[in-house]
Amino acid sequence: MSPTNNIRRPGILGIVNVTPDSFSDGGEFFSCDQAVRHALTLLDDGADILDIGGESTRPGAVEVPAEEELRRVIPVIRGIRCLRPDARISIDTRKAGVAAAAVEAGATVINDVSGLASDPDMAATAARTGAHLILGHAGPPVDTGDIVAAVRDHLRRAGEKARQAGVAGDKLIFDPCLGFAKTPGQDWEILHRLAELLPLGPVLIAHSRKSFLGHLLNRPEPRDREMATAAVTLYAAQHGAAMVRVHDVRAARDLLTVWERLA
Repeated sequence: MSPTNNIRRPGILGIVNVTPDSFSDGGEFFSCDQAVRHALTLLDDGADILDIGGESTRPGAVEVPAEEELRRVIPVIRGIRCLRPDARISIDTRKAGVAAAAVEAGATVINDVSGLASDPDMAATAARTGAHLILGHAGPPVDTGDIVAAVRDHLRRAGEKARQAGVAGDKLIFDPCLGFAKTPGQDWEILHRLAELLPLGPVLIAHSRKSFLGHLLNRPEPRDREMATAAVTLYAAQHGAAMVRVHDVRAARDLLTVWERLA
């Protein structure tokens, strides 16, 4: 028997960090061949979209020049596109020039964690290329007041700016950016009140192995946070998230498949 309910399983973004210093897997897939092989594995494991990043956005990370970021990500995107022409690819970047080159190479989604705050040309680039655009809230920190209201207002303004630049409303996705310029308590508050973000449009939850999980469980090693990641994946699915961004795609896919069958 197949499920008869109307639940919607979130899409899965599989993380491909082509960086030497990402917080969880920095350096593991730094070469082009390693990154492409990892990407193919994520697709086989059930990723709906591959999120390719050439610059770590962890706290304290050194900014990477655009030329170096391009050197890291473009061969990977081309390699994936050559071997899996139907793969959906996202470029995780705050630079409009990198985003444009990535779309030309085969990406169809731009993931800007800054929510258009880092590069004034990003909105126009997304409009010109026709790519889907993920808008994030990576700061500034909210030291007082309502974190959910602040994130919601930031994302709403970013969405308005994108639309004014010509990005179609149905191509926008919103990411509260758990762990970016936020305390663990603020991360949990955002998750508890996820429903308040849903009127913006499709919401992405990017929680995989992040420090707020380690803080709660006293797990300093990111790879020891997979069960905690799975718990948040399930919670996000149950509370209306349209997408989840994870390292372990197979675990997320198995979890969501079972949840969909039982719901």
